Amino acid sequence: NRRKKKDDSILEIPSIPNPFPELCCSPFASVLSASLLPKATSRKKQVIKVYSEDDTSRALEVPSDITARDVCQLLILKNHYIDDHSWTLFEQLTHTGLGRAIEDHELVMEVQSNWVMEEETKLYFRKNYAKYEFFKNPLNFFPDHMISFPSETNAALSHSGILQMFLSSSTYPEIHGYLHAKEQGKKSWKKLYFLLRRSGLYFSTKGTSKEPRHLQFFCEFSNSDMYMSLTGKKISGAPTNYGFCFKPNKSGGARDLKQLCADDEQSRTCWMTAIRLLKYGMQLYQNYMQPYHGRSGCSPLNLTPMRSISENSLVAMDFSGHRSRIIENPTEALSVAVEEGLAWRRRGCLRLNSHGSPIAMSNMGMSIHRSQPWFHHKISREEAQRLILQHGLVDGVFLVRDSQSNPKTFVLTLSHGLKIKHFQIVPLEDDGKLFYTLDDGHTRFTDLIQLVEFYQLNKGVLPCKLKHYCARIAL
Repeated sequence: NRRKKKDDSILEIPSIPNPFPELCCSPFASVLSASLLPKATSRKKQVIKVYSEDDTSRALEVPSDITARDVCQLLILKNHYIDDHSWTLFEQLTHTGLGRAIEDHELVMEVQSNWVMEEETKLYFRKNYAKYEFFKNPLNFFPDHMISFPSETNAALSHSGILQMFLSSSTYPEIHGYLHAKEQGKKSWKKLYFLLRRSGLYFSTKGTSKEPRHLQFFCEFSNSDMYMSLTGKKISGAPTNYGFCFKPNKSGGARDLKQLCADDEQSRTCWMTAIRLLKYGMQLYQNYMQPYHGRSGCSPLNLTPMRSISENSLVAMDFSGHRSRIIENPTEALSVAVEEGLAWRRRGCLRLNSHGSPIAMSNMGMSIHRSQPWFHHKISREEAQRLILQHGLVDGVFLVRDSQSNPKTFVLTLSHGLKIKHFQIVPLEDDGKLFYTLDDGHTRFTDLIQLVEFYQLNKGVLPCKLKHYCARIAL
C-alpha cells in the first residue's frame, strides 16, 4: 500500500514540456515550434502608393505576393479605364534620373525591397505602348548591322525566326556595336566595342576584335536591373541623351551603377530589348500572350494578336449615287474626307448647344481642344519628348501642345521610326473664318479636334497615322 501511494504521488506531478520540441519527432509532443508551422497560413497585406502623370497618387492595400500586372488591373478597375493591355507600372528614381518599366510578372514587394532609403523612388501608373512591340515587329528592333546569327543559321530569317532564336535555350543571336561606357569612379566616358552573348555583356580591349583573349567581362543581369536614363546629359554628363545602366539589386547608390550610352535611339532600343529577352526569355512571351488567351485563332504559334481587319484593306467609298463606288483618285478621296469632316463638325456644333441655337464655329474652335486628353497646353519641347518616350516609341504615339516660339500656333509631336518629330500647326484666316493646317493650307480644318481625327484616319503629310495619344491620367 505504501508503494502504491508513492507511485500515485509521482503521477500527480505536472509534466514538464519539452524545451526542444523541434528535436523530437513524436507526434504527441505538446509544444510545437513556430518555425515548423506553415508559412503561408495567411496572405499578408501591405500598402503601396502609386502616382500618375499629373502627380496625383493613390494608396492601395495589396497582398505581399501581388504582381505588377495585378496592380495595373486593380487600378484599371478602380478608375474605370479601358484595358488595352498597354498599362504599365513604372519605377522612377528621382535623384539619379533613372526609370524602368516593371515587368508584368515581377512582384511589387520584391521591387520595393531593393529601394535605398536615401533614394527617392516612386511607382507610376502609365501607358507603355512599346512594352511588347518587338513581338509584333522584331525587324524594326534589331537592325542588320547590330545582330549576328550562328554560322549554321541561314542569314535571311523570317519574322518569327528571329524571335524563336531569342527565346531558344540553345542558340542566341549576338548583338554588337559601339557604346560609351562611364569609367568606374571617374567622370570620363570611353567609347568601346561591346558584344552581348548568353553569358553576359563584354567589351573588346582591341578595336572590334572578338577573340576571347581580347574580350573583357562587363556585366551580367541575374542580380541587377536595367534602367533608362531620363535626364540625358544633366546628371551623369553622358555624351548623348540615349543612356541606360545596370543597377545591382542591393545597391549602395550611384557609385555601383554601370552606365552606358548609345549614339542614337535605335541602337539603345536594340540593346535594351535584347537584354530583356536574354534575362527573362519565355516569361516575356507568356506575359505578352496572356491577355489574348481564349481568343479564337490565337495560339502560341501565332505571334501577333488577332485583328478584325487589316489597315491595308481600308478603301475610300462614295455612297452618294444610286450605286456605291471605290474612290481610286487620292486627291478626290482627300477632298471627300475633308467635306465629310466639315459636315460632321457642323452637326456636332448643333448638338453641343443645349439652348437650341448653333454655336459659332470660330469661337468653338478656339477652345474646344483644351478638354481633349491629347492636348497638353504649355509644355516644353523637352517635356513633350519625355512624355512620348515614356509612352513608348511606337509609330503613331502623339500629343498636341502650344508652341513656345509662336504663341498663336500649335505643335504636333509624333513618334515614328524610333524617332520623335515635331510638326507645326498653323492657323489661317479666310473670309473671316479661322482654319488650322499642317500642309500650308492645302488641307484645312475648323478646329484641332477635326485635324486630329482626320490624321487618325489618313496619313496625309505625316509619316504615319495618329494612333495612340499621350494623356495625363488622374488617380
